[in-house]
Amino acid sequence: MASVELRGLTKRYDTIAVVDDVSLHIEHGSLVCLLGPSGCGKTTTLRLIAGFMEPTVGEIFVGGRLLSSPARTLPPEQRNMSMIFQSYALWPHMTVAENVAYGLKLRKLDRDTIARKLDAILSTTRLANMADRYPGELSGGQQQRVALARALVVDPETLLLDEPLSNLDANLREEMRFEVRRLHDEYRYTTVYVTHDQAEAMTTADVIAVMNAGKIEQAGSPEDIYDRPRSEFVARFIGASNVVKGKALDENHLSLAGTALRCTGGKFAPGRDAALSIRQHDIRLHAAALQAVENVMKATVVRQVFLGSSRDYLVEVADATQFRVVTSADESIPQGSAVWLELPPDHCRALRA
Repeated sequence: MASVELRGLTKRYDTIAVVDDVSLHIEHGSLVCLLGPSGCGKTTTLRLIAGFMEPTVGEIFVGGRLLSSPARTLPPEQRNMSMIFQSYALWPHMTVAENVAYGLKLRKLDRDTIARKLDAILSTTRLANMADRYPGELSGGQQQRVALARALVVDPETLLLDEPLSNLDANLREEMRFEVRRLHDEYRYTTVYVTHDQAEAMTTADVIAVMNAGKIEQAGSPEDIYDRPRSEFVARFIGASNVVKGKALDENHLSLAGTALRCTGGKFAPGRDAALSIRQHDIRLHAAALQAVENVMKATVVRQVFLGSSRDYLVEVADATQFRVVTSADESIPQGSAVWLELPPDHCRALRA
């Protein structure tokens, strides 16, 4: 295993920075997800780590060894990395066992060592009873496990995954998230995983690095990213928070529709325009006015949708600011009704611009 460090990494095409001054330290044996929308630079970052591209500016170190810089880039075949692509890239004329063992044969290992490693990885990935099948005889999830087995069997220092589950249906994708995490916990390779799927990132990652417009907006544990977003982009992208804007009265209070909302997460710049985020399920909806409770606003129900296990409300306060609120299914308040929103201060997060 080896740590991966990106220092001021930039990749430009003409004047466009696809990756823009990215710095990130990935610890030995950790799984880091690069998460973001299409075009944010996450796959380009992965390809730079793999050595398929040369950086315009910046450096990449693996295990303290310089692998990439504008002056020199070590080719992919000399990096001791394995990469898994969206398409699985299995050879259709080879059996499962032949696909998995191919990298070992390229390394000219002896027959006994190949057989031992092959048996071990097929057992771990639950493919032993499929060793003689061809890729065309496997489901998508089984093919993905073959790709994982082939990548892991060569004992890479670093494992790179580029949207590996995007071709699977919803049920298989959910199953494979846990499979990826199980295999990581067993082998503890340093892993960089690219995805646009928040659930994949939350399920698999030790650290999530949220990318936007070529930059890392925020990096931290899944809990930190979800509970303590630091920017409007992260708050909206992870979990679809309500993001509302007003005027900062002081470091802890935002004025919105005539109400001073207290916020315990982060600090505002007094006197300036500011924003706060709060999750849809953290807002409490009341059919009657509350007495002596802070962070309460009167609103009107614009829309209400029954979702089986919950109800999804759209409500509007006096200045036309709208909030999404998720409640239990049995809490039914008709459209057009007056309601009171309670925004608990410990769930209100101050956001930077």
